[in-house]
Amino acid sequence: MKTNFKNESQQEMIQKETIVFTNPISDFTPNEHMGIEQITLNEENTQIDFVYISSKYYKNGGWIQMDADCFIKPVGSEVRYKMIQAINIPIAPNKYHFKRSGQVLRFSLLFPALPKEVKAIDFIEKHAEGTYFNFFNIALQHNEPTLIRIINEN
Repeated sequence: MKTNFKNESQQEMIQKETIVFTNPISDFTPNEHMGIEQITLNEENTQIDFVYISSKYYKNGGWIQMDADCFIKPVGSEVRYKMIQAINIPIAPNKYHFKRSGQVLRFSLLFPALPKEVKAIDFIEKHAEGTYFNFFNIALQHNEPTLIRIINEN
């Protein structure tokens, strides 16, 4: 049996550090249907894992998509780190159509690695009028789990 291993020395493996922040909080969350489950930082990239619960406003739950030009930036900086990959969410103009209200969708977005000294970031789907997913001043620290509430809009 042949097994393939990536050739990395133990020293290289030790130097690669991964930091995971669970349930990070932000000063502004776009709505009660969306939250950030965790942010993973390493030398290669920054991964943000989101959860979205479809609205009860729409019988079938509506739809969701992500803008291709979304980015993160350290709070207080103008340096933008543009998304490099979306996992489990379509890029606009494509849409994910929910089958029912209250349906949960988890998705991840990958960005370039952040400098180690960054303590808070903004996630900007799009700077424009509309229902875009923008989070401001996301603290890169561990927090208690946060519940996403679904309000009966009937």
